Amino acid sequence: MEERKTRITARQNRRLSFDVISGHFATSHSHVSSYIDLSGIKSDFKSAKEAAKDLAGRINGCIPVDTIICVEGTEMIGAFLAEELSEGFHGINSGNDIRVISPEYDSNNQIILRDNLQPFVRDRNVLLLVSSVSSGKSIVQTAECLGYYGGKLMAAVAIFSDVDNVRGLTIHHIFGHDDIPAYSSVRPEDCELCKNGVKIDAIVNSFGYSKI
Repeated sequence: MEERKTRITARQNRRLSFDVISGHFATSHSHVSSYIDLSGIKSDFKSAKEAAKDLAGRINGCIPVDTIICVEGTEMIGAFLAEELSEGFHGINSGNDIRVISPEYDSNNQIILRDNLQPFVRDRNVLLLVSSVSSGKSIVQTAECLGYYGGKLMAAVAIFSDVDNVRGLTIHHIFGHDDIPAYSSVRPEDCELCKNGVKIDAIVNSFGYSKI
């Protein structure tokens, strides 16, 4: 499987890149044609800082942000992003303190915020930071959960997103469909590879992949 690996470099920032493996992969709610390995950008100090700077530039400091919700292992990027928004830009967030938190999840993959974290979301302007977006289903679910806690989801930012918006919510992203034109995400029952008898290469999630 690894022999199908290729390197993708950001068109506007040559210092950011990731590996992609083509094949047949299963997520918790879809089948995808590529495994996108973002672990380097999320875990490498310099890459995470560069990604945060890029994302901050894409929202141009014009979105009010009180709290950044980090999911899928994006905490280091989130800390740098808070710094960029509060200190790196002379925009609406300049000089403001920004909270950076990570939620828990229940058995239905819905967000849980403990009592001590809820004040950081209730009546606050929230920016959602994710590593990747395929169909946008997880974004919708997260938005609904944040609404339950009284948060105002202003926008979402991602390292990779196959869509530009989800139900009117803009997804600001570094890498998109044009960078991986062969990328596709479909419901398991609609997967042509399954219908043609092609075996699944691996189960994937935000932590990585496990071969079958």
